[in-house]
Amino acid sequence: MNLEKSYQTFTLKSVGDHVLLITLNRPEVGNALNTQMGLELYDLWREITENSGQIRCAVLTGSGQKIFCAGGDLKERNGMTKDQWKRQHEIFERHYWEMTDLPIPLIAAVNGHAYAGGLEMALSCDFIYASRVARFALTEVTLGIMPGAGGTQNLPRAIGDRRAKEIILTGKPFSAENAYQWGLVNELFDADKVLEEALNTAKIIAGNAPLSVRQVKKSIRYGSQMELKTAFRFEVESYNHLIDTSDRVEGVLAFNEKRPPIFKGS
Repeated sequence: MNLEKSYQTFTLKSVGDHVLLITLNRPEVGNALNTQMGLELYDLWREITENSGQIRCAVLTGSGQKIFCAGGDLKERNGMTKDQWKRQHEIFERHYWEMTDLPIPLIAAVNGHAYAGGLEMALSCDFIYASRVARFALTEVTLGIMPGAGGTQNLPRAIGDRRAKEIILTGKPFSAENAYQWGLVNELFDADKVLEEALNTAKIIAGNAPLSVRQVKKSIRYGSQMELKTAFRFEVESYNHLIDTSDRVEGVLAFNEKRPPIFKGS
């Protein structure tokens, strides 16, 4: 992929050889999601899917240490007609769907508050590291709408139906500690350590066999939507695709030679 490509609403940075850092960069509006950001993120996810190049893992964060993403940009939405609103939301839908289907792992480094579409963005990542002072909410019902980018589906899958119903139906914020206790967030860190820890984990993932990592992500994502025996078969099919790879040969050889493996993604 082209890391030199310039975007208006976020920045890209290569961290080491195989990790991509994506930083939402609209701090003046809490990194809120507007039409331009939706179009640009959709373009980014498509480019990674079509040709990730040397990138094996990505981290998504927000600029600053106070807000990850405040959700949709309500100033831009103020006064929109029904047709304009639906056209914009179609862009957002495509961005979230492409993000969810990303073939490489995507870690959310939630450096601050994640509300509405911001929480839905974090939920669309494979897992979440968060600041201890971050707060989370799906506030859509307080605005006359509802979550429309996976919130009613991803949140119940993360923390269970009953807890998710309470959160979504009240629109009330909850703490990072609650998010951790309920299983929404994997780990909590001090605000100035969240990104560092997410990048450390991304580097570990990127050091593993990239084809194996992709097959694991695919097996978990699609297998979790199947009945168990079919999911087992899907897992084995994913496994069998790795037997004839150079990385499988290298992994076993490196183990027997007592050295770190050198994986090439082939």
